[in-house]
Amino acid sequence: MPSITSEATFDLGGLPDPLRFCGYRDQNLNALEALIPVVLRLDGDRVHVSGDRTAVRRAEDVLSAMLAAARSGTQVTPDDVALAARASGERGIPPTLATTARGREIRPKTNGQRALAAAIDSNTLTFAIGPAGTGKTFLAIVMAVRALKNRDVSRIVLTRPAVDAGEKLGFLPGDFKEKVDPYLRPLYDALQELLENGATEKYLERGTIEVAPLAFMRGRTLSDAFIILDEAQNATHEQLKMFLTRIGAGSKMVVNGDDTQIDLPRGLRSGILDVERLFAEVDDVRVVRLDETDVVRHPLVGRIVAAYDRLSREREA
Repeated sequence: MPSITSEATFDLGGLPDPLRFCGYRDQNLNALEALIPVVLRLDGDRVHVSGDRTAVRRAEDVLSAMLAAARSGTQVTPDDVALAARASGERGIPPTLATTARGREIRPKTNGQRALAAAIDSNTLTFAIGPAGTGKTFLAIVMAVRALKNRDVSRIVLTRPAVDAGEKLGFLPGDFKEKVDPYLRPLYDALQELLENGATEKYLERGTIEVAPLAFMRGRTLSDAFIILDEAQNATHEQLKMFLTRIGAGSKMVVNGDDTQIDLPRGLRSGILDVERLFAEVDDVRVVRLDETDVVRHPLVGRIVAAYDRLSREREA
C-alpha cells in the first residue's frame, strides 16, 4: 500500500452512467490502482484519492481523461486506463474508431497505435512497421471499414504477398481461390469481427471489398479506395514499388510489415527495409514504428519480441 502523504477528492459531477467511468465491478478503478501507487475509494459521485503527492496528481490526470471519455458516451476499459496512465493524462483517452458487430468499441490501446491511427487519418500513404501482435493489420482494417461506412471511399482493397506459395501454387489442391485463401485468412478474420453477419460475403460478392494476392495488383490503378498491403516485409523492392504506384485519385493506402520476420528466399531484399530512408522527406507519407510496448496480444508476446530484439542486438555487436 502506498504511503499516504497527499489526499484529493475527484468529483464525477452527476455523471449519468457511472458504469461507463468505473467499469464492471469498478474494474477501471482497480486497474488504475495497479498502475499508479494510489488508493481509490468511490463514495457516491466522488472518488477519494490518497497516496504520494506525485502519484495523486498523476491519478487525477487519468481520472480526468476517464471522465471526459465517459461523458462523451465512451465505455471506458482497463486498456484505456493503461493508455491514459502511460500518457500521464496529457492527451486523454482516444475516441472510438469503430464498433464491432458485437458492440465492442475499438480504440487505440497503446501510444504507438494512437500515432498510427492519427497518421492514417492525416496522410495518403502510411507505413506501419513493427513486430507481431501490435495490431497493425486489425487497426488498418478498422480505419478502412470506417472510411467505407463514412463514404470517404467506395471500396476496400486488401492484399498481401503469397510468398510461401510462389511457384508452388499449382501443386496445392483446389481452385485458385482455395490455393490463396490461407494467405489471406487474417484479413478475412478482421473483416468478420467488424462487420455484421453476412456483410463481408455481400461486400466481397459486389466487389466493394476485394481481397487478392499482391501479384494481382500489377497494371491496375486503384482510385477512390482504401488499400492495405499486409505482410509487406515479404515484398521485394520491385514489388513494393509496383504496389505503391497503383494508388489513384481519392485513395488512401496503408502498408504493414514486420522487418524482423522476412520470409523471402535468400538473396532477395525486402522493400520494407528502405522505406524510412526513401520517404523521410516526402510529403503526405508517414512511417510509424511500433515496438514491444505496443503488443496487444498475450503479455508474453511482448516479452518474446523483446528477447529476440536483444539477441539481434547482441549478434550485431
